Amino acid sequence: MALLARYKVFSPTMLRQSVRTLSTTSAQYAEGSESWLSKLLVRRIEPTKEPHSRMLSDKEVIYALNTHNVRPDCMEKYLDNYKKVVEFIHSKKDTLNCELIGSWTVNVGDMDQCVHLWKYTGGFEAIDHANSIVYADQDYLKLSKERGNYLRSRHLQYLLAFSYWPQIESREGGNIYEMRSYRLKPGTMIEWGNNWARAINFRKTNNEAFAGFFSQVGRLYNVHHIWCYKSLQARKENREAAWRSPGWDECVAYTVPLIKDMHSRILSPTKFSPTQ
Repeated sequence: MALLARYKVFSPTMLRQSVRTLSTTSAQYAEGSESWLSKLLVRRIEPTKEPHSRMLSDKEVIYALNTHNVRPDCMEKYLDNYKKVVEFIHSKKDTLNCELIGSWTVNVGDMDQCVHLWKYTGGFEAIDHANSIVYADQDYLKLSKERGNYLRSRHLQYLLAFSYWPQIESREGGNIYEMRSYRLKPGTMIEWGNNWARAINFRKTNNEAFAGFFSQVGRLYNVHHIWCYKSLQARKENREAAWRSPGWDECVAYTVPLIKDMHSRILSPTKFSPTQ
């Protein structure tokens, strides 16, 4: 009995009174600002008849993210093969409406992996058109077959760029890149966009924001943020500076509950990457 006496048993009446007190207290703190309780919750977004992609991006420009897991003993042969693929596609650039934006090898994270980012102008119609041409070309098919000998696995995603990120600009040499990939809870993409439209302003001063995307085809509710740094030390200093900026912590607090999982990769540009 002594042990039971240490714990309160709430009757239905007491529980209703507690809820009423919580509601009243919340309302008092809400005057002139958001309530303290609402700050603990993810912001609600009203239903919309517009597709998320139309609200967050320009659908006329599609990006293809090719992720290739390479056999460890074949990296050099693989990169030589892919360089020839890039040269082939760029030789037909005007016809294909397709260009390589960036090409990287992974230094930290998923080792023996290469990531290639392509841009198609003209929406999915441009992708259909490009595929109909390259897959009818014997030289391209020969390169594709050869590349299969060097791979363990591969994955393709079609992405859209977030409209609030800076325009993608190629960088000169001496950089490393970080790709931070997030798998979001279904239905939270608009909330993510609303919060990151503010958060990105804290990361523009050092020209570190390279590109931000969300998936359309492939693994869905994926977000990829690509950052450009001069070194790992510069990355550390830039990220610490962001945390010292008033408002950054709030943006992080709102977006963390939207994430199911995330991972980071440090990338180095290949010799044939347009951005270095």
